[in-house]
Amino acid sequence: MPTAATGKQTVCYHCGENCQERKVTSNGKYFCCEGCKMVYQLLNQSGLCEYYDLNGQPGTNQRIAVRKDKFAFLEVDHIQRQLISFADDKQTHITFYLPQIHCSSCLYLLENLHRLHAGVISAVVNFTRKEVAIVFDHNKVSLREVAELLTSIGYEPYISLNNLGLKKSPVNQQMLYRMGIAGFCFANIMLISFPEYLGLEGSEKALQGVFRMLNFILALPVVFYSAIPFFSSGWKALKHKHLNIDAPIALAIGITFGRSVYEVVSGAGGGYFDSMSGIVFFMLVGRVFQDKTYQQLSFERDFTSYFPVAVSVLKDDKEIPTALPDIKVGDTLVIHNEELIPADGILTRGRGFIDYSFVTGESLPVTKEMGEIVYAGGKQTGSVMEILVVKEVAQSYLAKLWSDNDFKRNEAKSGSFVHLLSRWFTYILLGIATMAAVYWSVVDSSKVWNAITAVLIVACPCALLLSNTFTNGVILRILGRNKFYLRNAQVIEDMARIDHIVFDKTGTLASAHEQQIEYFGRPLSKRQLLQIATLAACSNHPLSKGLVKYIGRTGKMPVDDFREVTGNGVEGLVGGHLIKLGAYAWVAGKNKQPEGTAVYVSCDDEMQGCFQFSNQFRESVPELVKSLKPHYSLSVLSGDNAAGKASLEQLLGPDSVILFHQKPEDKLRYIQSLQRHGKKVMMVGDGLNDAGALQQSNVGIAVTEDCNNFTPASDAIIDAGQLSRIPAFIKLCKVNKRIVVASFILSIAYNIVGLSFAVQGDLSPLIAAILMPASSLSILLVTFGSGNIAARLLKC
Repeated sequence: MPTAATGKQTVCYHCGENCQERKVTSNGKYFCCEGCKMVYQLLNQSGLCEYYDLNGQPGTNQRIAVRKDKFAFLEVDHIQRQLISFADDKQTHITFYLPQIHCSSCLYLLENLHRLHAGVISAVVNFTRKEVAIVFDHNKVSLREVAELLTSIGYEPYISLNNLGLKKSPVNQQMLYRMGIAGFCFANIMLISFPEYLGLEGSEKALQGVFRMLNFILALPVVFYSAIPFFSSGWKALKHKHLNIDAPIALAIGITFGRSVYEVVSGAGGGYFDSMSGIVFFMLVGRVFQDKTYQQLSFERDFTSYFPVAVSVLKDDKEIPTALPDIKVGDTLVIHNEELIPADGILTRGRGFIDYSFVTGESLPVTKEMGEIVYAGGKQTGSVMEILVVKEVAQSYLAKLWSDNDFKRNEAKSGSFVHLLSRWFTYILLGIATMAAVYWSVVDSSKVWNAITAVLIVACPCALLLSNTFTNGVILRILGRNKFYLRNAQVIEDMARIDHIVFDKTGTLASAHEQQIEYFGRPLSKRQLLQIATLAACSNHPLSKGLVKYIGRTGKMPVDDFREVTGNGVEGLVGGHLIKLGAYAWVAGKNKQPEGTAVYVSCDDEMQGCFQFSNQFRESVPELVKSLKPHYSLSVLSGDNAAGKASLEQLLGPDSVILFHQKPEDKLRYIQSLQRHGKKVMMVGDGLNDAGALQQSNVGIAVTEDCNNFTPASDAIIDAGQLSRIPAFIKLCKVNKRIVVASFILSIAYNIVGLSFAVQGDLSPLIAAILMPASSLSILLVTFGSGNIAARLLKC
């Protein structure tokens, strides 16, 4: 790439600023300072000079050297703990805010950070938020060295400990500045143009040239600063060989400005600087409003308690279920087997066997001893442990785990038809503008520019995209308010298409808290009962939880070598004795199993007896089944025996499929068989033994009560108390599509009417610029209003 030069001035190869003296050189390239030269040499040595090929002079100026020990504070332990989101023996995760990120070259360089230092494992850039999530090996590079590495290549991290708290993201400040400048220039151009509007005669015409030149000067910051987002977005899309919604806007601004400059220079007229600045101002007003509204939707969705789960907090030797947002620093949390750790803390009791696969992708559990720190996002796979909270629950971090692509089904999904429609709309729009230009160039050349600019502005497909985005946002917020939380907006469309619903029985249709339990077998001592309750408390299975409630806990005993076998039971050394709880075949080692739902008990491999469970369906289940039966095929899969078959058949009717003795793999195969027959299946389960079936189904819903189950395999989480409202939620998802279609029709009708005036050349570009964001606002009102009205009618 040749060194850029302008006259006698040579611009820096790295940052593009003028080189005052052509003394700093390397490989035949000129630099404004030693700092820029140093960055170039570093990139050149690492084979990263493609950085300069993506964008011309993409770097930031390096003349001001960074203070040597500026990042020394990153070596202080308590500051590191506030910044680091995760750390283990091998790696550390941290996210930095880098305000210097501005182009594709930045993204390329930062995501190749591992080539600059072997200690960096990976770096992922969030371009819109100007953040980079870095994973590094702290055995090879320290946190301070990572910050200094970023600074050395021109991306000094902005670190403010006062801003670590979770806050609502503000509207893009740069966008507000652009809007403010465009508004100021637009108002003044309009004011200066009044003599032009009223007509000038005689000696007053001498001022006409002065006013036109002032308008031209005021238009410059509008075009070269305020309108940059439209030009930049449109150009990037063209480079990738497709048109986006900003392309016609940028074209309209460019044509209007070029035509105005021609008229002023040639003396043919005053141009359309007022219209052009009005276009930019009103478009930016619409963008700011859209961003603000969308951020509000996201904020409400996160903080309506994104996960309808709680964790047990130890108070006065009692486990009190506590909602995640109510957890405070200093609380002692009791984490059972298969429960997610919701907050960073110090292990104070028990031993941790923590699965950090949600965070690192490594499924091998990490052992933690008392006194060690454990991080949010890990899942306890051993027995009960207690942790002292040192950092409040960061729900945004849990939301990241929930929405991370690693936990989504690996099925090919086509892109939204909305984006395809918008792309074709843009092609059609440019075709109409071209035909209008050709027609008026023959009939009346004075109307050509008005027709082109009005067509390009008035018919922008923004409203088409908005209708889908904001309707989905409204429905997600309403469902979240009702303790039904969807992974993403795609689940809304999937729920609207389902035609077969599969229920798990225990923990879903039957509650763990509404069980009648009787013991049959050898008499158990108080110590044995405590051992059984202690072992059962380590599990989250509904039968285990029911058993703990039935026996009660009057003390604590240590649990060693805890193991839970999915679909069979649990075992562990409790007070020096091997206790096993679970299915008869697993506990007794025999294939024969008596009828009825029961948990069998053995002590030191000697059978003691069993706890017989009488299932009681939730009070809401009859109403739920009655609402669903006329519209959907129903199935029930149970891991229990067939003792409750008669009551289930009476409840669901003879047409429903009811299967017992179903292992997790059996449930998965049943879902697959339904899908092979063309069924769209929704699976509703407790998320413990149903992970495979939930993941395989078109929509998987995990039911939660008062436990901290985190189910990445599911598409949605529902509070158990809201189970009877599933039919209303499905109807609301179907209404969502109708609202989107209705808003599409409204938008298309608006575009047809607007275009009919625009192609006639009678619609002022300024009026078109006002109407365009007005149409977007009308779409927002329709989606908000329709969504909320539908929710009220369905009592959601």
